[in-house]
Amino acid sequence: MNKKRKEIIANNEISEIYTLNLGGYNQKVLVEGKKKELPIVIFLHGGPGTPIPFSVGCRGLFPQFTDKFIMVYWDQLGCGINNYVIDEQFTIEKFVDMTKDLICEIKRMFPENSIYIFATSWGSILSAKVLEKITDTIKGVVVCGQIIKEVFFNEEVYEALQKSKLPDSKLSTIKSADIDKITPKELQLVSSSIRKYTSGYENKNGEATPMGAVIWGLLTSPDYKFKDFKAVMMNGYLNNVSLWKEILKIDLSSTLKNIKIPYTIIQGDTDIVASTKTVQAVAEESTYLKCKVVNNSGHYPNKEVMDMVYEELIAQIYGQ
Repeated sequence: MNKKRKEIIANNEISEIYTLNLGGYNQKVLVEGKKKELPIVIFLHGGPGTPIPFSVGCRGLFPQFTDKFIMVYWDQLGCGINNYVIDEQFTIEKFVDMTKDLICEIKRMFPENSIYIFATSWGSILSAKVLEKITDTIKGVVVCGQIIKEVFFNEEVYEALQKSKLPDSKLSTIKSADIDKITPKELQLVSSSIRKYTSGYENKNGEATPMGAVIWGLLTSPDYKFKDFKAVMMNGYLNNVSLWKEILKIDLSSTLKNIKIPYTIIQGDTDIVASTKTVQAVAEESTYLKCKVVNNSGHYPNKEVMDMVYEELIAQIYGQ
């Protein structure tokens, strides 16, 4: 850990890892901010099981955020520092309950601070559904890559893959997949095909987020052991299919339309994983939803998306 990072941590009034019982499981959560009276931003990462860019191993890495907010970094059960085998008994609802417990614990610890959510991809399912359970604690939400419905297996994906250089045999396999009986192999095929043959995940024309600095930061984290770093990608979700069967069938259209707090969705213009067209259509039917589209960006948040996330959090919280 370098000198600058040590100074950032030392200058933060709060920089602590708490063990909280979330959904019946003890889990470690990092809470970090320059001042104890700052508004709180709880980060809900994607995946399921990919605690990036913010994780419990990121103490002192993001002063741009921790100077303005108290950041709450939670490696969701099954990954990172909270690695655990996610078997077929786990459901989306169990993770929504864990999210609700996290929000309640943070509110108990900081009763006077306002609380906001920043979520990405899979985390956007949790951010939308937790608002059905907690109606007065969260003041606002910022999301990038909002999942609404028909993930992966839809006409928009099929059309993009058909226009690509994906072999016809693989496209046929994808189109004939039965989501009720989906297999890890089929999920890997459609995901890797979108990643390799389209700009659905990452648009090469955009400026990428400097992930090298994040990876090095995790490797030199004062809180992560190597096993925790490894569990950022290779973790307890490896053989889980139950969550994906639910994700493929989910439709959050009505849930999002009924949200009554500021909820900004930042989408890449070439995102077909969490369809930008679908997000725009749903946002048009809501008073509280706002959709902002970033050019030359896919599902993975690039630098411009992350800059916009920061600006939107500032706007929601400080009115600037």
